[in-house]
Amino acid sequence: MSGAVTPRVAEWLRGARDDPDAFWREAARGIGWFREPERVLDRPDPPSFRWFGGGTTNLAYNALDAQIAAGRGEHIALITLNERGERQTRTYAELLADVERVAAALRGLGVERGDRVTIYMPTCTESIVAMLAVIRIGAIHMVVFAGFGAGALGDRIRACGSRVVLTADVTYRKGTDVELKPILDAALTGDHPVERVVLLERRPGTAPLGELDITWHDFLAGGEGGDGSHEEMESGDPAFILATSGTTARPKLAVHGHGGYQVQIVSMGRWLFDLKPDDVWWCTSDIGWIVGHAYIIHVPMIIGCTTIAYEGALDHPETDAAWRIMASEKVTGVFSSPTAIRSLMRYGDEGPARHDLSTVERVVSAGEVLNPPAWEWLTHGVFGGRVPVIDHMWQTETGGPIFGNPYGVDLLPIKPGSAGIPLPGIEADVVTPDGTPVAPGEKGIMVLRHPFPGLITTLWGEPERYVADYWGRIPGQEVYYVGDAAHVDEDGYVWFAGRADEIIKIAAHRLGTIEVETAFLRHPAVAEAGVTGRPDDLRGEVIAAFVVLKSSHQPSDELRTELLRTLRDELGPIAVVGELTFVDTLPKTRSGKIMRRVLKAVVLGNDPGDITTIEDEGSVEDARDAVDELRAALGAP
Repeated sequence: MSGAVTPRVAEWLRGARDDPDAFWREAARGIGWFREPERVLDRPDPPSFRWFGGGTTNLAYNALDAQIAAGRGEHIALITLNERGERQTRTYAELLADVERVAAALRGLGVERGDRVTIYMPTCTESIVAMLAVIRIGAIHMVVFAGFGAGALGDRIRACGSRVVLTADVTYRKGTDVELKPILDAALTGDHPVERVVLLERRPGTAPLGELDITWHDFLAGGEGGDGSHEEMESGDPAFILATSGTTARPKLAVHGHGGYQVQIVSMGRWLFDLKPDDVWWCTSDIGWIVGHAYIIHVPMIIGCTTIAYEGALDHPETDAAWRIMASEKVTGVFSSPTAIRSLMRYGDEGPARHDLSTVERVVSAGEVLNPPAWEWLTHGVFGGRVPVIDHMWQTETGGPIFGNPYGVDLLPIKPGSAGIPLPGIEADVVTPDGTPVAPGEKGIMVLRHPFPGLITTLWGEPERYVADYWGRIPGQEVYYVGDAAHVDEDGYVWFAGRADEIIKIAAHRLGTIEVETAFLRHPAVAEAGVTGRPDDLRGEVIAAFVVLKSSHQPSDELRTELLRTLRDELGPIAVVGELTFVDTLPKTRSGKIMRRVLKAVVLGNDPGDITTIEDEGSVEDARDAVDELRAALGAP
């Protein structure tokens, strides 16, 4: 690591490297334990491992009871908002009362320690209460994003063996009531393990009740006078299950426990995001993703600040909705995705300029690479250089960040487009497919050499698949396979180029989807870009590009020529474009990731498969129509 790392950060990283047990033992003191851990890391049979053996804790207890014990009972814990202008608040004392009531109701249904409960609900007060209540009683929740179709939902329910499902009749999205109950009913056809469905009625009486169904009101009534107390959980006991894959393969059910996961995410909340009790923190994610679990709910509450949860689209009902929320709620810290930032960039500077954003102190981003043009717009166009905008990287499987810029320790120079440096306990390496380390600046596949507290230890019901998919991908080496193409520069900063299986191979050259998309974003007319490879008889593959323009620009042949010139100027003659198509929207998941497999299907004329996770189904037809129109104009097949 070069002089880009400050002495304070260098000392911090050195402590983790030289004596990792001592480092993580000290980090574990940052959370509450009923019984202190006897050991830090056990590795009886690598690659298996276990963190903080002998320790007992409870993730939900530390989020609520511990805050009240510290005198923060009347502090606002949670603000829930939605795109219809509805707003609810809960103090820590009020939220604990709600959680205890739902915990008692769950026990009233017969839910016991170790039972699985599926939560298929919007990002609202009741769903967050339910998540905390399930963990509180030692049961295990699996949140399924309220946008997945019946097939994906049913697969997840059956795979984890849920006895109970909590759902709602509708969720709100861009002014529409999206029906959830019919999707759940379709998911529960045939054999399934579900004994009870609890329905939150937002439009009372409109969703018919089946023989398994009970209303939220009756559910709560069934727990009145019951036991809402917490369970003391072993560090490695599961707290929740969360599927990692989309709908293109059998879902991988990642399992996170009470101890190691908690130490990892709380430590990173302090070290990276500098979360403090007086913060008003807004993570714009959905509870259906790991970011929503960790940084809407668990970390802000364990640290004791006010957290905001939002249901709906960030540009609805007005395109400046996100900036209005930041101003009206006096937000101090924001966590959002690069795709959300690029989407807002499309509308220009006028929206943020209409609002007082002076309370915002920092913005962090993860999900995909925060391309330099988007970083520059947010840093300078929105915040006038006053606010650090910090990219970082992690996965569902890692629980919390693994690469980043340690703002809470000492902010390092920001390199736009880089995910930052490997964080404490992360021994990262970039290798060839056969495991040979590559030189600085050379692209390869990112791997991790050792476990760390947030890393999952298994997949639910599939321990062999866990070993094969994560620890057995590099021949002859026991390393964790991250699965992203990347390189490390001379200062030790990590640069991701996209998924390793999304690399575009043009003749003898390999281009990452992220670097091609970033090059397009360098043109001032471009708001978003998505690229994939297209077969080519001469070069093997060429680039197929889909470009979304800012609202101030219109498609034209002249603009297409300019964009091709920009790409060539940025990446050189190796970046050969087979076709460049203008579209209104890109196919993206509701977590904000571009669905490049769908773009590939459009380019090849194939069925895109299951797109129930997509934000806007019309984006697929938009892309297909645009490709057909371009090919017709060019006389191409």
